[in-house]
Amino acid sequence: MQSDDNKRTEDDIETGPEDGPKEEADQQLENGVANTPEEAAKEPNLEDRLAAANDQLLRSLAELENTRKRAERDRAEALKYGAMSFARDMLGVADNFQRALKAVDDMAEEVPEAMRGLLDGIAATQRDLLAALARHKVTPLDPMGEKFDPNMHEAMFEAPGTDQESGTIIEVIETGYMMEARLLRPAKVGIAKD
Repeated sequence: MQSDDNKRTEDDIETGPEDGPKEEADQQLENGVANTPEEAAKEPNLEDRLAAANDQLLRSLAELENTRKRAERDRAEALKYGAMSFARDMLGVADNFQRALKAVDDMAEEVPEAMRGLLDGIAATQRDLLAALARHKVTPLDPMGEKFDPNMHEAMFEAPGTDQESGTIIEVIETGYMMEARLLRPAKVGIAKD
């Protein structure tokens, strides 16, 4: 036999006082409803959520605009300086033409008349090459007599006793070139030393 204290009816078991509020709280959590005022205060209200979404939208728009501007700038740079590698390779050809003409100038009297046509052709080809480079904004540096600038020139030697101010370029060994505002190749120079 069971005592009255230990007896419980089926109704008490299903809807007992300890089961009721717990089930209700679980159901409120499942439905997204806070069950205490502190939890309700922690949840963002509609205005806060709207402000956060608006902030996120503005940040996304700003990032999109920055990406567009960066792509535009990169495109302009590619158009402006895209041929830099090719132009740098062509400088060797220009140097060879310059060396050939300088070697002939040194022995101008010894060159037979039959070779004059060939030399004129080489000089014309050099002019055409330099004109093509100039059309693509590749310009030679002529630093003779200027002050040495390590950003634009490469010092190959220093010569004392030249009656020039120290740091003045007294000889250009290899011509330097610029493309737009960028240095394509520094000029190799000799400079005066006190």
